Amino acid sequence: MEAVTVETIHQDIAGLQDDIKLIKNILLEEYELSEETLMKLEEARKVPDSELIDHEEVKKRFLTK
Repeated sequence: MEAVTVETIHQDIAGLQDDIKLIKNILLEEYELSEETLMKLEEARKVPDSELIDHEEVKKRFLTK
């Protein structure tokens, strides 16, 4: 087992800081949906609620097979 020193703790913390910076940049990035995705979303929104099934029904259909 590696000895724990101030230097190893510092390296670990520096690595964590880099990881956090990367995660923050990913979360702050403004992504845009493709035209294809926007069209599919628009079509999906046209489906009446009466044609949709609830989560419990989906679970029944998939988990009973």
